[in-house]
Amino acid sequence: MQHFSSDGVDIAYRLAGEGAPVLLIHGFASNSAVNWGSTGWIDTLTAAGRTAIAMDVRGHGESARPRDPAAYRPEVMAADAARLLDHVGVAVADVMGYSMGARIATFLALGDPRRVRSLVLGGMGWALVEGPGDAEEVAAALEADSAGAVTGETGRGYRRFAEKTGSDLRALAACIRAQRVSVAAARLADVAVPVMVAVGTGDRVAGSAARLARAFPRGEALDIPGRDHMLATGDRVFKAAVVEFLARVAAGDAGSPPPA
Repeated sequence: MQHFSSDGVDIAYRLAGEGAPVLLIHGFASNSAVNWGSTGWIDTLTAAGRTAIAMDVRGHGESARPRDPAAYRPEVMAADAARLLDHVGVAVADVMGYSMGARIATFLALGDPRRVRSLVLGGMGWALVEGPGDAEEVAAALEADSAGAVTGETGRGYRRFAEKTGSDLRALAACIRAQRVSVAAARLADVAVPVMVAVGTGDRVAGSAARLARAFPRGEALDIPGRDHMLATGDRVFKAAVVEFLARVAAGDAGSPPPA
């Protein structure tokens, strides 16, 4: 892992491959190694002739772990992503996020559109607009004395996953509370780049991929068959579709607006 300072916050990242850059932003309680390395995404993208730029977002992995919720506002985390692109000398990149990472990627596209050539939003459908409804349950589970003391299924699942990834539970609780931010559907009309929205058909967290895709001028939806929120991450159908989507973006024929 390499490191840089994003406005005084240490951010870890990894680079792999050569070619057009893809910025990878992982999901909540995960990290770049779990979300993108062990799932085969980095190998898939580098084999397709891409440079993978995979960050550990603040509060996760090897990056700094502040415990103030204000440090995790989506626009702050999006600024980390933009500064990482500056740090590695990349003016514009295709940007792919999963779950929370998809929310951060959207804020990057809204706040700094010149940096984003296309968006892939995995594990995030209409919940981007409605907001994460289980944030407080997850935060309480992370702050509980033990995983055994957590009764809710969603909270217990995130608690166990966070422990498995060696996360700072208090930092994650601060992070999830700051993520209770929705994006007004009307704002998505300002995202002019091609967007792929990919959600597993068994995902009960993300919301509708098709509904979110329709909110973007150049959006398209992918249903990942038979996968829930966790298992969709490294799915082969998902990978093949993203590689094909990025090739179309590079050729300039992805996500054209429908005829009037």
